[in-house]
Amino acid sequence: MAEIIEISRLALHDQVAARLRTMLVEGQIAPGAKLNERELSEQLRVSRTPLREAIKLLGAEGLVDLLPNRGAVAVKLTEADVVNTFEVLATLEGMSGELAAQRITDAELAELRALHYEMMACFARRDLSGYYRINASIHTAINEAARNPVLTTTYRSINARVQSLRFRTNQNEAKWKQAVAEHEQMIEALAAHDAEAMRRVLVAHVQRKRDTVLELLRAGEIYPQRQASSKPT
Repeated sequence: MAEIIEISRLALHDQVAARLRTMLVEGQIAPGAKLNERELSEQLRVSRTPLREAIKLLGAEGLVDLLPNRGAVAVKLTEADVVNTFEVLATLEGMSGELAAQRITDAELAELRALHYEMMACFARRDLSGYYRINASIHTAINEAARNPVLTTTYRSINARVQSLRFRTNQNEAKWKQAVAEHEQMIEALAAHDAEAMRRVLVAHVQRKRDTVLELLRAGEIYPQRQASSKPT
């Protein structure tokens, strides 16, 4: 019986973490905002124990900062943070793509194609939330196909801190179309096992994301003032 209870708690903890992760990435919890345990417990209809476990997990992932005497706060990056983080992330993504092109199996390539088609369906429906979720799965799958656990651990920790920023870069139609075209190039490079082309497209892809984030940040659209938070983007 004890084992069943533990499994149930683990499942609930994972479910709460998944809900919070989506809220943070999609801006339902504003960057820099404190995670109010009472309000979140009521909103998610869970007790504080699994909620706290989920928050700790998200802290380890880098989506929230766990601050002494302040609790958990949603990550809010400065312009310098963005530049530095994306500089490292571009290198990690490029290395992932290069190694994946060399090491990917036929089964992994087939799975990536399937994910790509699902992502394209979301793009056709202009389902940004669904698109981003599958997009993130594609980048994760490419990283895993590289078969380098040290690279994977490092990539996940760095990428987590900019997930919400990456989500916002596709809210411009032209930039969204550009991102889709780059994903087409990724599939082609993987299928051809062209390591250099794969590295090149991923580095350019991440650098373009960085430039868009900086544009939005400087325009005040990433971290808008509280009174302008409901303004559509």
